[in-house]
Amino acid sequence: MGLVALILVAVFVLLLVMNVPIAVAIALATFVAVLSEGSDPAVVVASNMANGVNSFALLAIPFFILSGHLMGKGGMARRLIDFAGTLVGFLPGGLAYVNTLTCMLFGSISGSAAAAVSSVGGFMIPEMNRKGYNREFNVAVTTTAATTGLLIPPSNIMIVYSVAAGSVSIAAMFMAGVLPGILSGLFIMGVCGWFALRNRYVREARSSVRDIAIAFKRAFLSLFLIVIVIGGILAGIFTATEAAAIAVVYAFLLSVVVYREIKMKELPRILLDTGITTAVVMLLIGASSGMSWIMTMANIPQTVSAALLGLSDNPVVILLTINVLLLCVGTFMDMTPAVLIFTPIFLPVVTSLGMNEVHFGIIMIANLCIGLCTPPVGTCLFIGCGVGQTTIAKVTRTMLPFFGAMAAALLVITYVPAASLWLPVQTRQMKKADVEKCTFMRPAADDDTDGAAVPGP
Repeated sequence: MGLVALILVAVFVLLLVMNVPIAVAIALATFVAVLSEGSDPAVVVASNMANGVNSFALLAIPFFILSGHLMGKGGMARRLIDFAGTLVGFLPGGLAYVNTLTCMLFGSISGSAAAAVSSVGGFMIPEMNRKGYNREFNVAVTTTAATTGLLIPPSNIMIVYSVAAGSVSIAAMFMAGVLPGILSGLFIMGVCGWFALRNRYVREARSSVRDIAIAFKRAFLSLFLIVIVIGGILAGIFTATEAAAIAVVYAFLLSVVVYREIKMKELPRILLDTGITTAVVMLLIGASSGMSWIMTMANIPQTVSAALLGLSDNPVVILLTINVLLLCVGTFMDMTPAVLIFTPIFLPVVTSLGMNEVHFGIIMIANLCIGLCTPPVGTCLFIGCGVGQTTIAKVTRTMLPFFGAMAAALLVITYVPAASLWLPVQTRQMKKADVEKCTFMRPAADDDTDGAAVPGP
């Protein structure tokens, strides 16, 4: 890869070991690498950072962050909990199912795993503790279930991937994440059922049809946001960025005017929190854009691609290798920089295998979701332990079966392309021909090539 690539990797790893913030580490490593390459680092890094954030699609991120803050503090979580309780609370260990389903619903509205852990966990973890559920189990359920919100749209990380990949439709990504998100939630529920039967957790009283109708009526306005955002995008009424702005207006009216859970005097603090979060995300995107430029100049993506393709001629093995590498990355790097840095590296590899770009985006997000629940930098794990008033050491052992469930869901998402691509095709966010021309996971067809098989797992 050359001296420039070696310097880039060495400086970046050294800065991470020194506990330098990830955005600063990316920018400084890029600066040093550009300097060694002979260019003017100030001009190159600054121009690439500016170009990296100069995207209309990225405007959706601050809007979705703001709407997530409004929803988290606006009383929506409590209404979703009540609705989920009427649907699945009667099962053995019913509160664990309620917790998981609520995180899925809340994630589909807010698009934030951290907000789901704090908002849903803030009520569900104490309630489950009071009903005799194991404290570490309660934290593990909330922490892992909250990550489903990053797959079920809307999702900021899907927007980041779309920008990093270059030409991927945000609407197609949104649709592609629905079934994988539900699948991950069902796998987590399966582990909840196993724990419930083993520990004989209690079940709640079965709700009547009238109770379900009342709970649905209370949660309807919150759930209707999904219809507005996703329906508007699919109908072509507005873009994903415009949908994010509409989500802010709707969340504001619901939280401040209808539910009256947020006072006007609280809005400056919410706007400040949104600004801080947005600044961090944009700094990461800008710094990663500079790193992507120097990686391209140093031929790092091409070198890694050749190495992986030379490792094996079996796409199943290559995809498994990429998943293992991403799992390792997720344990020490947050999702946003991981997507920005590794998308340009791995995307050429998988597209050469015939994999669709949208499918790989869902694989990458599902993979890195696991990293949000693992030490040492698992954001959701830290928040969950704080809400549940326990330690990471105690929770980690309980989370092992949940890690297994998430890994199993990841394998299904990886090797069953239809799980990600069926819905975008049905909603016409992707052309069927674009999916059919991909050879990944397609059996070799008989032809006149002297028995040569079409590459495929």
